[in-house]
Amino acid sequence: MKVVLSIAGSDSSGGAGIQADLKTFEAFGVFGTSAITVLTAQNTKGVQEIFEVDPEFIKAQIKAVFDDFDVAAVKIGMLFSNEIIDVVRGCVKDLNIPIVFDPVFISKAGSKLLNDDAIENLKTLIPYSTVVTPNLFEAKEMFEYEMTSAESLQKILAQSASILVKNHVIKNPNGKKSLDILYKNGKKYVYDSTHIHTENTHGTGCSYSSAIAANLALGVELEKAIEISKEFVYQAIKNAPNIGAAKGPIAHKKGGELCQK
Repeated sequence: MKVVLSIAGSDSSGGAGIQADLKTFEAFGVFGTSAITVLTAQNTKGVQEIFEVDPEFIKAQIKAVFDDFDVAAVKIGMLFSNEIIDVVRGCVKDLNIPIVFDPVFISKAGSKLLNDDAIENLKTLIPYSTVVTPNLFEAKEMFEYEMTSAESLQKILAQSASILVKNHVIKNPNGKKSLDILYKNGKKYVYDSTHIHTENTHGTGCSYSSAIAANLALGVELEKAIEISKEFVYQAIKNAPNIGAAKGPIAHKKGGELCQK
């Protein structure tokens, strides 16, 4: 069984962060391990409090996992502060395995998940990442990204060979499409699905990036891993349990079945 490590924050409501990552890993038949960077008191309405884990203890968690397991891939999520970013970078910079970096700024409920002075420091993780998965807002903050700008594309490609920009929603004759765009080695790949109008989207970004990490650990090529993961999240939203008072969680299941198609 392949082992995947998630370095991310904990979500007390179970829909995002480490909890979503572990559920996603399970869905794809890989063994999930974790290094928790922050504890959050949150629910579908938003984040009420954040407790930062001591950076040295984060380092100890990561070391404990690597000392015992043959880790096949790493997913990096919420890091929150410069000190945590520095420690995580030191732990992953010499790894020779796939690393999926999901730069988390703001939750879907609108809660800020990163200190203002840490955005620039986040970029120092890009050179060590197999793919970076910002949403549209995060891509604009990190890369001054605009969908139609050749200059912004060149800026992205100058920093990393693989950037997956998520959450373009466009109109089409049959309603709306959700587009994700991968820029890899100078090429552009577009992934689309029907946009589902729903409030049940809590943890979709975490689940998407961890699904990609799980598939990379299983030996799937990046382009196919994204295709599988996008379908996984689409089905997870479509089959959401419809619980919680606001942005409800999704249903983490059937990942392994998608891998076989």
